[in-house]
Amino acid sequence: MKTEVELKELVKEKYAQIALQDKDTNMSSCCGSGTCSTEVYTIMSEDYTQMEGYAPSADLGLGCGLPTEFALFKEGQTVVDLGSGAGNDCFIARKFVGENGKVIGVDFTPEMIERARLNADTLGYNNVEFRLGDIENMPIAANRADVIVSNCVLNLVPNKENVIQDIFRVLKPGGHYSISDVVLVGELPIQLKETAEMYAGCVSGAIQKSEYLNLIKEAGFINSTIQKEKEIIIPTDILETYLNKEQLEEYKASSLGIYSITVYAEKPAACCEPGGNCC
Repeated sequence: MKTEVELKELVKEKYAQIALQDKDTNMSSCCGSGTCSTEVYTIMSEDYTQMEGYAPSADLGLGCGLPTEFALFKEGQTVVDLGSGAGNDCFIARKFVGENGKVIGVDFTPEMIERARLNADTLGYNNVEFRLGDIENMPIAANRADVIVSNCVLNLVPNKENVIQDIFRVLKPGGHYSISDVVLVGELPIQLKETAEMYAGCVSGAIQKSEYLNLIKEAGFINSTIQKEKEIIIPTDILETYLNKEQLEEYKASSLGIYSITVYAEKPAACCEPGGNCC
């Protein structure tokens, strides 16, 4: 398996390509990864088009949920979106927090940042900004955000514990997050685990659901709850790219579950950072 640095470079390269594509192209592949298929579909993306604040130019069809639907935004809040892409969730969040609020998108792909900034300029949004940076070490001060959202991004980061701990750092005491991501119940076949396209496609980087939820608890969050959960079915024509007939039959007969979950959790209002540093 590739190192953490190699995996990050893989994701950056793939998503730089995706930034130059339109939504229809991205939605014809596994989470926009470029995996070929004989059908036009998206195996993960939800429909944003009916949400207030939706901007078609910012929707690349890359998410696996609708975290902004469950984020409980309020007027005037500061919102941070992790892996903000072309700005889709940021622009929807802006609709809720209003002119007096602030929305900050963080992405480590320069091409995505460029596209998002162009979209914000075109829409005339002065209270939405996009920062180039790694979500394991966000370019944002501690205790800055009222709400953090993210859509199908943590599974792309090799060290998920670091990301969750940095979310805790950036949230204000009493703040909360709503994050959609992909998790597993059961083990992926080795052929899928070691496939670069499946990693960039938001599948092989996913961890066990129980481990994911435990990382949230260990980081110090409280009142964690799953707001939405749905099973992800990988179409046969994609699986046939990586599995022979026998392996495919074994895969379909297995108890493996791939799920999109949207998780809500809160940073305690009177809190101590993990390690003993009180807020």
